[in-house]
Amino acid sequence: MVDFKENEQLNTLNHSCAHVMAQAIKHLYPQAKFWVGPVVSEGFYYDVDLGDEVVSDEAIAKIEKEMKKICKDGKRIVRREISKEEALEMFKDDEYKLDLISNLEDGTITCYSQGDFTDLCRGPHVETVKMCKNFKLIKHSGAYWKGDKNNKVLQRIYGVCFPTAEELEEHLNLLEEAKERDHRKIGKEMEIFMVDDLIGRGLPMYLPKGYAIWQKLERYIKQKEKKLGYLHVLTPAVGTVNLYKTSGHWDHYKENMFPQMEMDGESFVLRPMNCPHHMMIYANKLHSYKNLPIRIGEIAHDFRYEASGAVKGIERGRHFCQNDAHLFVTPEQIKSEFKGVIDLILDVYKDFNITDYRCVLSLRDPEDKEKYHDDDEMWNKAENELREVMNELGIEYTEEIGEAAFYGPKLDVNVKPAIGNEITLSTCQLDFCLPAKFNLTYVAEDGTKKTPVVLHRAILGSLDRFMAYILEETKGNLPLWLAPTQVKVLPVKNEYHLDYAQEIYQLLLDEGFEVELDSRDEKLGYRIREAQMQKANYILVLGNNERDERTVTYRKHGEQKATTVTIDEFVSMLKQQIKDKK
Repeated sequence: MVDFKENEQLNTLNHSCAHVMAQAIKHLYPQAKFWVGPVVSEGFYYDVDLGDEVVSDEAIAKIEKEMKKICKDGKRIVRREISKEEALEMFKDDEYKLDLISNLEDGTITCYSQGDFTDLCRGPHVETVKMCKNFKLIKHSGAYWKGDKNNKVLQRIYGVCFPTAEELEEHLNLLEEAKERDHRKIGKEMEIFMVDDLIGRGLPMYLPKGYAIWQKLERYIKQKEKKLGYLHVLTPAVGTVNLYKTSGHWDHYKENMFPQMEMDGESFVLRPMNCPHHMMIYANKLHSYKNLPIRIGEIAHDFRYEASGAVKGIERGRHFCQNDAHLFVTPEQIKSEFKGVIDLILDVYKDFNITDYRCVLSLRDPEDKEKYHDDDEMWNKAENELREVMNELGIEYTEEIGEAAFYGPKLDVNVKPAIGNEITLSTCQLDFCLPAKFNLTYVAEDGTKKTPVVLHRAILGSLDRFMAYILEETKGNLPLWLAPTQVKVLPVKNEYHLDYAQEIYQLLLDEGFEVELDSRDEKLGYRIREAQMQKANYILVLGNNERDERTVTYRKHGEQKATTVTIDEFVSMLKQQIKDKK
């Protein structure tokens, strides 16, 4: 989807359209006062104080109608330079503009006028308001003045503008598609997860169907890891402040942690990541080079205090579960283990049919001494190691400065969703730093003690974000092996068919399928439609023929065709589909 902020032409056009919207609002609401109206990635918005008025959908329609009149009138947009004193006089009755002006340096201030409307602005703008005619106001909400909850709530109105009507229509269609794919909408309809402010923002709770998906993902990745020699552990979701001071996270990551808790003379924090715990597990016993590599894995509960504006369903929460692992290796094993991680990532992507992705080598910014562990020799060695491995494996990649972890460079695998900007799912980080901080050692072949190297890696990333991605990619139409409701059993009439329906339900349950029986006293058509809405993979409708002939008639989700087979044939078909992960 287009980024309005990064596209120079769209940036200018949308900035101008924001002024058209403000002019229309002023026509309809003479008492209106305006804070700021910037261009953002998804278009533009303006924060407005309408006094006692509250923006509604009806009000949005009126504003759009007035904007069309303004655009049709076609007034030129004129730039003027005024002094700070003139600006203060011009906006003397507007406390919001006075606040903006007071924070500007003395000297020339620019403003833009179009007909009867003038506003402070750096620009640039298009030549005439007529060029802003292909617009749409897309949503509205409340917003605290200056983002401070102690300030007044203003009305924030969002819009988009394009050079042509065709481009606008295409964008609006994409927005509608994004709305249908939004995992928050799907999650509510399918009863996958819930959020409640009483529990806390960014703290989603998985409902039974959501947890069924979550468990399937956990079993899936653990089985793959076990076959590769991973050892799974369980560690606490809290740690002492001293643990994170030792690791360096306290200095580099403290602002992203929940506040520390003081108990019995000790300071604890909810953990934001799992590496320190896994370092201590390695340090628990002596190791020889013969034992390495050691691969420690965990589906681990982590907590990060994300900004309120960044919280988004289960895609980005303040609590999440990482598919985390730490590989303790000798320097000679870096390449083979790194290749093993990449092979595992690609194997998983094949199972989930993920084909649109790119590899990014995330490096440090050598000028940033605050964000990164200060050891040039370590960084040069680690970055060169990763480059060498990537080149030897023949993997195409781009490099991004300033995106590394504080302790080392990393490979990020970014996927392009059907809608929206790319996201990072998988990562593998090379670390010479933390093993030294925790004094980790192994006995080398020559009998000396040496420091292992650690690969931090996550294949599914967090199970939460991965689930959000899969829900949006499939629109909730999950493959059979992952679905929370694989089969929905519907008796045509309870008085005649319920006993047989209960028998089939129990049989499928005993076979290990996710199955539900809907025997409510509702019309069959209503129950079928509801099962379709809940995206059950198969709907079984059981009537006289099925009962008498001991068969089942199924309808596959998304299809109208009904097929009758024996019970054994149906069970075998499901098992094969689950095995094939189709």
